[in-house]
Amino acid sequence: MNLLAKVCGLTTAEDAAFAAGQGADLLGFVFHPPSPRHCADLSVAEAFLDRAVLVMVDERAEALLEKARRHGFRRIQPYLPAVERERGISLLREAGLFVLLPWADEPGQAVVPADLYLWESSPTQTGVAGGSGQSHPMTFPPPGPFLLAGGLDGTNLADRATALPLDIRPHLRGFDAASRLEGSPGVKDPSKVAAFVAAVRHEASAGKGTHD
Repeated sequence: MNLLAKVCGLTTAEDAAFAAGQGADLLGFVFHPPSPRHCADLSVAEAFLDRAVLVMVDERAEALLEKARRHGFRRIQPYLPAVERERGISLLREAGLFVLLPWADEPGQAVVPADLYLWESSPTQTGVAGGSGQSHPMTFPPPGPFLLAGGLDGTNLADRATALPLDIRPHLRGFDAASRLEGSPGVKDPSKVAAFVAAVRHEASAGKGTHD
């Protein structure tokens, strides 16, 4: 079976081209100025729109939709306030975007339909929304198919996959990595990117995860 490899936090066309050349299925471009992985020039993503994901933080979904349309993104990973999530995600999906919805590993979240979920560490634990480089205990799973995120790289991916609760494994669709693939903040280390993608391919060949 296929498992998706998502390399996130790309800031340059060179890093994006390398990740794509290694076989990364999804390429994440963060538009959030406080982040060390902020991609100020989203035009670098335009050569990779078949696999590009806009990762963006905002108070309103309209701002995310405008940015996605301006640069031609077909996929979006939206960070919205809890009070805006249901309306905002509905708006983005109705506009034809594929929504990869962040799902923090914490209790009490309202179920919001999405095309795919990103199971990541809780901001209450890490202090940031995504991209913390910290793992999570995998206690509160998303309500549907997901990519596993949180402190992943090629060295620990297999152990994290093995530690997934048995009843959750059928919903696994792949893995996301960002900060642990860097040589310096915002700059990818080619050897780490290559090792991560290779580790995802190994898990796929080992048959980890099954489709719903």
